[in-house]
Amino acid sequence: MIVGEGIRLRAIEKHDLPLFVEWFNDPQVLEGLLVYLPISQEEEESWYTNMLKRPGPEHVLGIDLLVDEEWNLIGSCGFHDIDWRCRSGEIGISIGDKRYWNKGFGTQAVRLLVNYGFNTLNLNRIALDVYENNPRAIRAYEKVGFVHEGRKRQAMFKNGQYMDILLMSLLRSEWQDER
Repeated sequence: MIVGEGIRLRAIEKHDLPLFVEWFNDPQVLEGLLVYLPISQEEEESWYTNMLKRPGPEHVLGIDLLVDEEWNLIGSCGFHDIDWRCRSGEIGISIGDKRYWNKGFGTQAVRLLVNYGFNTLNLNRIALDVYENNPRAIRAYEKVGFVHEGRKRQAMFKNGQYMDILLMSLLRSEWQDER
């Protein structure tokens, strides 16, 4: 478990899956995600089974928030495409519970994840892709210290339009400088 102040990152459990199905079938939640088709409970269970077969550092983590002395799942995050030789990996995050949007919890979760990536996994570079029309996410990543390093022009087609994907990254040396 990765613990911060009033927020923690923990292993996803099978009983969490109905919440993910609910969130990933909400068009507003999907706006910033690669998912574009409705997801069934069975598909989510299949995803979960396959996720558990990946290396431990690439398991998706639940984002729990302490509310009224109880931990509540509000989203998920994690690493993928870790390259151990180059000491780099990519991250993704989603706050599925819209009641907690625009309150800084995504930023807190990304900080915890980045700290884990640099200080536990010993990564040197952490990268991510974000849609150009997702200002909340872009702002959260910039607050943590991610820098813009490129743009994939019209790389995504979603909701009848093409959009750019922004490439952002953070190096260990930049993270240490920020702390």
